[in-house]
Order: sequence, then structure tokens, then C-alpha cells
Amino acid sequence: MQKRELNKSGGSSGGASAPPAKRGRPFGSGHGSAAAAAAAAAAAAADNTAAPSTLLGPSLLVHNAFTAENNKRIVHALQSGLKSELTWALNTLTLLSFKEKDDFRKDSNNALTRISGLLDALLTVIDDWRDIALPKEHVRAPRVRNLGANLVVSGFGNEYEVLGSNSTVPHPGLGSGSQEASMLSNVSNLRSSEWWLDEDGLFNLDDEGRAERQQCAVAASNIIRNFSFMQDNENIMAVHRHCLETVFQCIEDYITEDEELVTNALETIVNLSPMLDLQIFGSSKASYIKMTAKRAVQAIVGVLESPVKAWHCAAAELLGRLVINPDNEPFLLPFIPQIHKRLVDLMSLPALDAQAAAVGALYNFSEVNMDCRLKLANERWAIDRLLKVIKGPHPVPEICRKAAMILESLVSEPQNRGLLLAYENAFAEVLFSDAKYSDIFARILYELTSRPNNKMAAARGIWGM
Repeated sequence: MQKRELNKSGGSSGGASAPPAKRGRPFGSGHGSAAAAAAAAAAAAADNTAAPSTLLGPSLLVHNAFTAENNKRIVHALQSGLKSELTWALNTLTLLSFKEKDDFRKDSNNALTRISGLLDALLTVIDDWRDIALPKEHVRAPRVRNLGANLVVSGFGNEYEVLGSNSTVPHPGLGSGSQEASMLSNVSNLRSSEWWLDEDGLFNLDDEGRAERQQCAVAASNIIRNFSFMQDNENIMAVHRHCLETVFQCIEDYITEDEELVTNALETIVNLSPMLDLQIFGSSKASYIKMTAKRAVQAIVGVLESPVKAWHCAAAELLGRLVINPDNEPFLLPFIPQIHKRLVDLMSLPALDAQAAAVGALYNFSEVNMDCRLKLANERWAIDRLLKVIKGPHPVPEICRKAAMILESLVSEPQNRGLLLAYENAFAEVLFSDAKYSDIFARILYELTSRPNNKMAAARGIWGM
């Protein structure tokens, strides 16, 4: 608990400790055509200056005052819903928020505090897509309509499948004469009735329109992700309920939602996680999607089970950062068994980054309370895979040290010592073979065998009693 309080106080002080490392760019976001289109569109709108002589090849520089001079126009373009205006605004914001490793960008000029209403306008673009989004394998489900059920032809009437057929619809309350008259009118009005119920009608988007809306939503999510890297924006986005609800809803629908949209949402929430308090979903702030803290944690756990490496690594890192905040504990503790099981499985994968994400998350969970340490020690293969990471060894020494410190946290609980005594020989082997972690394993063996109240446990471990 002292370690967790230190982390929390260090994060709030700002200069006391370095902020958590940001994640890299998502896969699929570096298409050359999209970058070229964004550069070309923003070049027409921005004031370009000559490229420095130190840069090789063509480059595009935006004047520092561009954002201040065009902030209202950008917001109004996003709110207009017009294709040309929306494209210009998204391309411009993509260029302004994008930053390569060696690029120079004045984050203060792109702070959300300087552009009122920009974050809500970007979220509206994503919400507009989600309102019309279709799953990858869309099957039109029958919808029962009660209004006008006794009429032969109506704008509402019966189910779509019934009205769409060429056969007449029987109605028990009508006689034979009225049935013959209705048959004639049904033949002439059949196609118009289908227009009433067909959801791909005059005022709805076709496939091309849906694809364009999807591209706009992905571009908006990428801009929000880029904004989350800027320190001035983190404090605003972490307490913006509409932003958090939209991001968590995209994560929740990771099976049917666009892959890059889900990736951008995960990257955004991982960047905001050090300041994220799940209690915001139960606050008095206006809610747009009725997201709850339980649904948010379920969405993260669902992505943790995903076979996509980038997704389950991000989910593991996100859970490890969320549990540092004691206010998030009540929402995470009910899912501890499921989280522990999946994190232990991730340690068995050959991917080194998956092992690192799992060890980092388990390190934070082992510092929460006694119950977490007891459940982790009783998790099958947990001790074996932690030792495997250490003996591997993992190429990042800090990951091996964290794995050793997890074992030290587990042995601090008296109820776990009986389980860990079975690994006494393995601990002694690491103690004498690896000097980097010998101090940790020396303390582990001391806890197991040298405590005054552990005489019986020591005998059981040495003599197999």
C-alpha cells in the first residue's frame, strides 16, 4: 500500500516522478494515401513556410497562429455535417495533432482549452457513425410493429418479411368482399409500403455513404487519440464524461466495430488511465450513453480476452494503471479471478510485449490487498510462469525484477507459504545463479524458512513432511 500511495502522490506532484510512458501509434494508421490527402488538404488551408535546411525531402509546416485564427471555423465545420467542411476540418486537425518521434510540435497551441467545443464536436462525428453502424455480418432482424396492425397496407403494419412478400396478408376481422378489394389495392401499394419499412430508403445512406461516415469516425478517433498525448489535454479528457463514454462504448463493441477505431479508443484510454476515476460514471454529470463503471470494466476485460496482441496488451496495461487508484478498487475486485487467469495465460505466450504487459499488471494487482495476493498464489501455473519469465530471461531487466517482486509479495502472506515451499529449490537456484535478483530471492527464502513461527513449514519444505 505504501508503494501505491507513493505512485499516486508522485503522479499528482508532476515533477516528482516521470509520467507513465505513452503507447505507440496504432497499427493501420499510417496509410500513405491518407497522410498525403491530409497534407494536401491542410496545405491549402494553412500558411506554409519554407522548410528548414536540416530536413531532407518535402515537409509541411503550419503557422503557429493557424489554430487561434481558425478555431471557430474548425468547430463549425465539424458541427455542419457537410462532407466538404467535415473533410477539411478532420484533415486539418490530423495534421495539427500529428507528431513523429523527431518532429517539433507546440502542444500548447493545440490544447483543447484554447478551442471551445472541439472535443464535443469530434465526439459527435463518432456518435453519428455509431448511430448508423452495421455489424460486419448484418442480418435484418424482424421487428414487430403494433401500430396499424389491423390495416392491409400501412406505413407501419406487420413485419417487413410479411409485407415484402407477394402474397396477401390475411386479417381475421375482414370478410371475403373486403379481402378482394384489399387485394387490388395491395398490388398497387405493395412497393410503396416496402419503401415505408425499408431502412435503406430515400433519406438514409447507401454503402458508399456509410463507408465515408466510417472513415470520418476513424479520423476523429485518431485526432482524439493524438490529443490525449498532450499534457494540457489529459486533465480535460479524463473528466469529460461524454469522451469517456464514447471511448468505452467503442471498446465494448470491439467484435463488430472498426478495428482502427477500437485501437484508437484503447490508446486514448490508456493515456488517460493515470488520472481516470471510474466513479465519474456514477456522478451527477450529464450522461449520453448511460455507461456505468461495471460496464466499463467488463469492456476492458472483454478486450483482455481478445486474441489480437495489440488489444490484450493494451487492456492489461490499462487494468494495471487503473488499479493504482484506490477509488477504482471496488469496481475491479469482482473481476479479479478472471483478470488473474487471463494475465497468467498471457505470460505463457511467446510474445515478449504480452509477457511484459501481464507482469506489469500483476505487479500492481499484487500490491492491492491480501485477497489479491491469495487468489494469485492459488492461480494455476502462476508461480511457474513468473519463474519462467525470470529464468528466460526476459530481455527487459525491469520485467524480471517485477516478476521477482511479485513472488516476494506473495510470500509475505502466511497462507501462501505452504504453496511456495514447493518451489524452494527453484528459488535457491535463481539465488545462486543470478546475482541481479539474489537479494529478492534471499528475502523470499528467509520468509519461507527462517521465521520463528515457520518452524513446521520449514521442516515440511526441507524434509517433505
